[in-house]
Amino acid sequence: MKDQLERTFHITSIPNRIVCLVPSLTEMLVDLGLKDKLVGVTKFCVHPEDIRSTAEVIGGTKTVKIDKIKSLQPDFILANKEENELEDIEKLSENYSVYVSDINKIEDLLQLIRDIDEIFKIPESSKQLVDNIKTNFIKFRRKIEDQPKLKVAYFIWRDPWMVVGFSTFINYMLELNNFENVHKDLPRYPEVDINDLEVVDYVFLSSEPFPFKDQHKSEFKIPSEKIKIVDGEYFSWYGSRLLQAFDYFLKLRDNL
Repeated sequence: MKDQLERTFHITSIPNRIVCLVPSLTEMLVDLGLKDKLVGVTKFCVHPEDIRSTAEVIGGTKTVKIDKIKSLQPDFILANKEENELEDIEKLSENYSVYVSDINKIEDLLQLIRDIDEIFKIPESSKQLVDNIKTNFIKFRRKIEDQPKLKVAYFIWRDPWMVVGFSTFINYMLELNNFENVHKDLPRYPEVDINDLEVVDYVFLSSEPFPFKDQHKSEFKIPSEKIKIVDGEYFSWYGSRLLQAFDYFLKLRDNL
């Protein structure tokens, strides 16, 4: 079988011990009914709230503890191209079946769910999740397509100030919302000077990975009402969180 990077990995039977290195996909695996199989997660896997007490914490997404993973004896590891380090993926792949996801758009997510179904034989829950995402997405697009296009800058970090650029899932989500990312022509997560910020309709300060708060609005030379704290999970967490994200986006639009 091949993962989303076209890497071949071998599965001889339905896995029973999963280590997930991706917070949003940990949540998705739980929603697919696989919580009892999760033996290892990252410290950033916060949904559901109790997952870090029912599964062992094996470090961060980019600081995984290889020895800790080995002690858990997993028969399946779920990783991600962007969130995990290639060196860790290659090292783990020497001894374990590692599926590397690469989610750039909703179609990629739906394919991942189908692959998880093929691996774990969960046709009912996987089909339900795919159908629900499709249905909610169609409803969302019908409501959002008539909204005016707004120019936005989406900040993910402070000191240094970093924004979202091209070829990111967040940029894709911004486009779905009829937001034009003014940094879309820059690399994925570039550093910028907030004093040279071009004219925008809104500045979005994400709740993660940097936990922006209202006090940070004063650092910009634009009216505070044009600066919005947005939920970073809904913009960056692919997976079953999308079921809640579409409603959040519509409410966000209503408040602009």
